[in-house]
Amino acid sequence: MLQIAEPEAAEAADGGGDAAAIRVLVVEDDRVIAGEIAEFLGDRGMAVTRVADGAAALAQAGQAAWDAIVLDRMLPGIDGMEVLRRLRAVDVATPVLVLTARGSVGERIAGLEAGADDYMVKPFSLAELDARVRALVRGRTLARDPAVFRVGGLTIDAARHTASCCTRTVPLQPRETRFLIELARQPGTIVSKQVLLERVWNYHFDPRTKIVETHVSRLRAKLTTLGLANPIVSVRNVGYRLGGECG
Repeated sequence: MLQIAEPEAAEAADGGGDAAAIRVLVVEDDRVIAGEIAEFLGDRGMAVTRVADGAAALAQAGQAAWDAIVLDRMLPGIDGMEVLRRLRAVDVATPVLVLTARGSVGERIAGLEAGADDYMVKPFSLAELDARVRALVRGRTLARDPAVFRVGGLTIDAARHTASCCTRTVPLQPRETRFLIELARQPGTIVSKQVLLERVWNYHFDPRTKIVETHVSRLRAKLTTLGLANPIVSVRNVGYRLGGECG
């Protein structure tokens, strides 16, 4: 359920954040709810800006490049659905998650047909909102990714879910493909376990979980069959990077 905090505490979450943070525009006329959302997402590293009405939302959406917009269905003046229609009419492709107190199937369908990418009914879990925003942003990033990644002698085919080296190919599970793509986006760079958990598994797992280590072990076994020596390098207490060349 949505947890409500004091408005004064929420104000500190507006804006800020570094340039690499996920940039989210929150459009919500309830000051307390908007503040709670901003504080929660801000605490998780997002850069959040709040506006309280449709006109301000349209103005902000046209002034900055947002990674996602969280848009309340019922707003004073220009309502959320009209804001969404106007944004899509001028080809604003930013992912939009609509919040609403109306949970009927018809309302959800109307929101999706107006151009929404996702829909959440109030009251909702802030943790789930965080996960859904990240999923929308990740989906948009993946859509812009090249179909094929090449790092050293390794080729990762995102569409076919395969990894190849020289003339050898192994099939990958979808999550294994996403895991390798996260490493391949920044060849030579160490990617932390926490980043991998967020981007590959969509959510904040307990950092003590062994799910990453388990997948690394399986992927190493697969990639070794391609002739790669030490294909995924572990840097203790830091993270992972791609390594190895075809043998």
